[in-house]
Amino acid sequence: MERVAPEEVGLSAAGLDAVDAAIQAQIDAGTVAGAVTLTLRHGRIARVSTLGLDDIERGTPLAEDSIFRIFSMTKPVTATAMMILHDEGQWRPEDPIARHLPELADLRVLVGEDGRVAPDHPPTMEELMTHRAGFGYGLSLGEPRDRIEALYRQAAILQAPDLDTMVARLATVPLAHQPGTLWRYSLSMDVQGAIIERLSGQRLSDFMRTRIFEPLGMPDTAFFVPPEKRHRLASLYFKPLDGPLERLAQNPMRPDPQSEPGLAMGGAGLYSTALDYARYAQMLLGGGELDGRRIVSAAGIRAQMTNRLPDALLETRFVAGHQKFRPGFGYGYNGVVFTDPGLAGIPVGRGTYHWDGAAGTWFWVDPENDLAFVGMIQLLSYGAPPLQERTQILMAQAIAERR
Repeated sequence: MERVAPEEVGLSAAGLDAVDAAIQAQIDAGTVAGAVTLTLRHGRIARVSTLGLDDIERGTPLAEDSIFRIFSMTKPVTATAMMILHDEGQWRPEDPIARHLPELADLRVLVGEDGRVAPDHPPTMEELMTHRAGFGYGLSLGEPRDRIEALYRQAAILQAPDLDTMVARLATVPLAHQPGTLWRYSLSMDVQGAIIERLSGQRLSDFMRTRIFEPLGMPDTAFFVPPEKRHRLASLYFKPLDGPLERLAQNPMRPDPQSEPGLAMGGAGLYSTALDYARYAQMLLGGGELDGRRIVSAAGIRAQMTNRLPDALLETRFVAGHQKFRPGFGYGYNGVVFTDPGLAGIPVGRGTYHWDGAAGTWFWVDPENDLAFVGMIQLLSYGAPPLQERTQILMAQAIAERR
């Protein structure tokens, strides 16, 4: 993608300086080690910024091609893979999940501590794509006494050697709630990965590589980092609430694989660079097409980036990490959708689609302003600063200053 001065695409250079300064302030405060950010507008790169360090102890700077663990920023990519298969007529939103994963045909709903009842209806693909099917995660994300999360950990679902085994183990635990009634952050995107494998006849990693990454020109995005690229993998840090950054010797959520993993996690498994992920973001802005090559239909991308949550559900105002669901701030397929930015209190364009990752990475695409932003950091901590919201506010100012 062509690189241009910010003013050529209707952005203020001073406004982008303010975005950089906000991130640099977090580096100077010792909250973040470093960051690589990329601003894209009208299909052209207005700025790539490399700030701070890869390794604090060694003084090694980050680079434009540094590779980051993007964790949950895998989820939107999985949605796109699902929409490719939807284009082929291989699934419909109203399908029961069990039509594609028969092992899940007899799921029950947890009642009390250990009671089980039949679901009001079999969970559907639409509910799976929007965290409403009733699944849990097993990551200790909820209350310490959350029975569902404990059952997931006991069944070692996320420790399965492959997606088929994961689904078989998932079939042994109940749903957390009646399908469709609540939004609960879950391994639904990993279940989608299993469905992609069943419908395509390919491993999830192969499907994404051949149908998304290679067509889009994303050579550094995969479910592992090969030996010849390991020197580019960014260090990973943790920030205690009352202490300095601590470099982690290994990824505590899941060891970094040395080769293609048996369990490719559609919800959290990818590694990528700011430059690669920007190409994915531009494809979303382009309605499924990049550089004249279409990988998914425009209708498929519209479906992915359309809110699926009813207003009544958003009135409950629930939280997932930095994502605070509320009126005007809904959820499409595997990502947030702004239906009313004014009501949500963030000055992005209507229809903006975004998500983030456990190590602090974030991105958004704003079709109304024809803009995308990718932010890559390496901070595995619930205390990570809310840089997505902060940079969205500052980017709105960068646009306004050129109007």
